[in-house]
Amino acid sequence: MAHYRASESKREQFRRYLEKSGVLDTITSVLVALYEETEKPNNALDFIKLHLGASGSEPADGEALRLELADLQQKFNLLMEENKELKNRLMQYEPSPDDGAAE
Repeated sequence: MAHYRASESKREQFRRYLEKSGVLDTITSVLVALYEETEKPNNALDFIKLHLGASGSEPADGEALRLELADLQQKFNLLMEENKELKNRLMQYEPSPDDGAAE
């Protein structure tokens, strides 16, 4: 009987720990969100993982970041081409240091 009470006490301590740290509220809210979904997802575990990881960047944010990255990469490439072109034009007007040393 004493063994039963010891394990019950540990369970109660663990439950209080989960409640105090907000884990129970978070899990409950995710499960409620899943319950309230009109179209249930094919993979409930993925739904839970997605909503539990909601404190980080959201998928929509990730897509926006990918689009911004692609846009910035394109601008970078254009600026590198422009830089190369301007360097070539500059070389037409200014002799390189090697040419000056040879004279």
